[in-house]
Amino acid sequence: MRQKRGAKEREVFRQRKERRRTPLKSLNSSLSCTILPMPSQSRSCSDDDTMVPVLSSRKASQLPVTDVASLLQADLQRGLTQEEVRRRRTFHGWNEFDIGEDEPLWRKYLSQFKDPLILLLLASAVISVLMHQFDDAISITVAIIIVVTVAFVQEYRSEKSLEELGKLVPPECHCIRDGVLEHLLARELVPGDTVCLSVGERVPADLRLFEATDLCVDESSLTGETTPCSKSTSPQPSSSNGDIASRSNIAFMGTLVRCGKAKGIVIGTGESSEFGEVFKMMQAEEAPKTPLQKSMDLLGKQLSLYSFGIIGVIMLVGWLQGKRILDMFTIGVSLAVAAIPEGLPIVVTVTLALGVMRMVKKRAIVKKLPIVETLGCCNVICSDKTGTLTKNEMTVTQLFTSDGLHAEVTGVGYNGAGEVLLDGEVVHGFSCPSISKIVEVGCVCNDSVIRNHNLLGRPTEGALIALAMKMGLEGVQQEYIRLEENPFTSEQKWMSVRCVHRTQQDKGGVFYLKGAYEQVLRFCSTYNSRGSALPLTHQQRELYQQQLSYMGTAGLRVLAFASGGQWGSLTFLGLVGIIDPPRSGVKEAVGTLISSGVAVKMITGDSQETAVSIANRLGLYSKGSQSLSGEEVDRLDLQQLSHIVSRVSVFYRASPRHKLKIVKSLQNIGAVVAMTGDGVNDAVALKAADIGVAMGQTGTDVCKEAADMILVDDDFQTIMSAIEEGKGIYNNIKNFVRFQLSTSIAALTLISLATLMNFPNPLNAMQILWINIIMDGPPAQSLGVEPVDRDVICKPPRNVRDSIITRSLIVKVLVSSFIIVCGTLFVFWRELQDNVITPRDTTMTFTCFVFFDMFNALSSRSQTRMVHELGLCSNRAFCFSVLASIFGQLLVIYFPPLQSVFQTESLSLFDLLFLVSLTSSVCFVSELIKKVERLRGGAEKTPPTDFFLDV
Repeated sequence: MRQKRGAKEREVFRQRKERRRTPLKSLNSSLSCTILPMPSQSRSCSDDDTMVPVLSSRKASQLPVTDVASLLQADLQRGLTQEEVRRRRTFHGWNEFDIGEDEPLWRKYLSQFKDPLILLLLASAVISVLMHQFDDAISITVAIIIVVTVAFVQEYRSEKSLEELGKLVPPECHCIRDGVLEHLLARELVPGDTVCLSVGERVPADLRLFEATDLCVDESSLTGETTPCSKSTSPQPSSSNGDIASRSNIAFMGTLVRCGKAKGIVIGTGESSEFGEVFKMMQAEEAPKTPLQKSMDLLGKQLSLYSFGIIGVIMLVGWLQGKRILDMFTIGVSLAVAAIPEGLPIVVTVTLALGVMRMVKKRAIVKKLPIVETLGCCNVICSDKTGTLTKNEMTVTQLFTSDGLHAEVTGVGYNGAGEVLLDGEVVHGFSCPSISKIVEVGCVCNDSVIRNHNLLGRPTEGALIALAMKMGLEGVQQEYIRLEENPFTSEQKWMSVRCVHRTQQDKGGVFYLKGAYEQVLRFCSTYNSRGSALPLTHQQRELYQQQLSYMGTAGLRVLAFASGGQWGSLTFLGLVGIIDPPRSGVKEAVGTLISSGVAVKMITGDSQETAVSIANRLGLYSKGSQSLSGEEVDRLDLQQLSHIVSRVSVFYRASPRHKLKIVKSLQNIGAVVAMTGDGVNDAVALKAADIGVAMGQTGTDVCKEAADMILVDDDFQTIMSAIEEGKGIYNNIKNFVRFQLSTSIAALTLISLATLMNFPNPLNAMQILWINIIMDGPPAQSLGVEPVDRDVICKPPRNVRDSIITRSLIVKVLVSSFIIVCGTLFVFWRELQDNVITPRDTTMTFTCFVFFDMFNALSSRSQTRMVHELGLCSNRAFCFSVLASIFGQLLVIYFPPLQSVFQTESLSLFDLLFLVSLTSSVCFVSELIKKVERLRGGAEKTPPTDFFLDV
């Protein structure tokens, strides 16, 4: 619900914001100024002073409807006038959330330059210009432009994808104005409007109900409760309306009418609604920096430090040798600029962008590039239950007949996919009368309808229709004519109908009854046993009670069924267990995540029994696991909660405030937290978490706004793919850093030794430029697109406190650099026997260094796996770039025009074979180090000391 407002209009709203929620106790004492006079009355006060307040849902629920209408100066039956609506809208604004104006594209582009590594490169480019090294300045500037442009374009594309996802049908409503029922957009509502609700509609604003007929509202998107709330109109005492879920005379914005109809007066719109309160909490919460951003910041600081170190050492040695300080400073700065890997930001950005594009193919939209990698170090996933781990579609999973048959039901949701299984055999139609009679009652005694997999009506009734569809009995309802009905109410807890078959309309009809077990049994005197009605004995009642307890402990909502020709002497038919079951594939995904060291915690607004039951089914809750209620979370401060949060697998009866506190307590002890959710009640925690993951189909707009990643198909398994991508991306960045640093250090060492010891320079300027192109060019860049290792999901999450430059990486970099420098100096010494530098000497040295680069890149493709395990051609981009580099090197050696530019001469086949044999040593030694590390227990294996790896 994004709306651009003018600066002047926004300033007016901001100035008036504090005056909107006038305390109720001050209203009575100042009604002459705070109550809006009716159009017929004279207006003695200014518009701002006479404007009505919005009421909090808590206050409105305590007051009688007449008092609410009086305070809001509204006519419940005729509604507001059009003039009055315009006046109130000027004060209260539109019924939507002010996300603010879109940031201009130029500002978004410039914001990409805030990265510390980019700033370091900009400084290098400026120094290069000041020192008249224009070729360096140009190459660094081009690198910077490539980086910021790729990052900007990819994030812009992600934003556009998100906008397309958000182009849903605008919410509409039915509103009474000037005594006429009008069809309006929900954004046009103002406080005091009268709104009419019916089945299937979204509540457009916070309403104080004044008429309600059999009204049930699904508030799961706001409270997490899967069971729809029955609504009434009577005032509630302040002692019983502290919790949002307990305000039974308020219909909240964004909730769904499951059944019944109602009228209500608007008490809060936009940010003044309960929905808006969550939105404001979300905006107040700052998103944390990603681990990759922290790693890049640290790397930028380390490289800056090393650069100053190089300058200092060279100046000191030069001064000791009696050389001019200015000359030494010039050389030092040149080497320091060369040492900064300008290709690193490009590799990071391109690697992340490719990861984002791969995620789009897997139906996930990533809003910011670094988020893809963040999932690679995520070690706790806090998941909402309703709509995320489960489908938010009530489903029958068990049947127990009155004669002792126990059937299992497969399939999830409001559709006919699934089967009824009795002892492993499929039951269909009337093949088992004891089961089909229960299904028949559930279908006939039912007011709900399923159309195109969408339910119109109560979730429990939808589950019964889906059960009938699985048995092919959904048409039974049409075979009966309803003569009489007793609708379900929350007080009586049962529903009955009296029906007659269309072919037997001359008969008196049959009663069909469903409801709570205790209530249904009151009307029964017999039970069905294989088609016969037998007296209902105490023994049978005990049997049914045991089965009821068994289903209840499994978290099932249990319904009982009966039928008969005489009311009060019905025949008991059996029990049905209903639950909002886990999504398909979630259990396997959870198992894989837990085995790889990622703790998964369920946070829900549901009851303890239901939450623990679902957690058991998913493998989240086992012997020794703990569960914690929202009230218990409230009683603990952040430090106390941090001490026990690692041992808790299930949080139940949790509100948005509790979810935020849970996320903060986990972050407090060093966890990298991913939070998944779909409802308004998840938005604040989504923004506070390191990675917020929203559902694309069932997720609310405010939820998607808060999230970093959106699962288009609502598939929890996609998170596993994202974690694979994150770990793979980080590995590829490390591979590039290893290659770039080892090559840079080797080149710098060669030039530094020659400069400081007055040796003749083994490489000329053009040859150094060519090596620089290879260091930052295609062979290096192709390391960033190395395919993700499929086994990476089984590895534990990385520790976010670890730098990219680890001890193991430094050892590999230094060993590779030492071999490259020694090998290149050996070739240079071997060729320089006559103490005169010839084109052949520099050509051999130059080609030796380039070949070392190629073999070094080959061994840098993985930090742990051997080259033969990876497969030479598994990364085609790498193969093509290496072949192109070798072809380019051969042109430089053998193509006459390039020979004159690079001052080279042709080499013999023996020379090339000698160089290949020598330079391949860097690859063999690197592979040997990997082998040794593997024998010693694996490269950089993180000890499982962190609490969250133990679930």
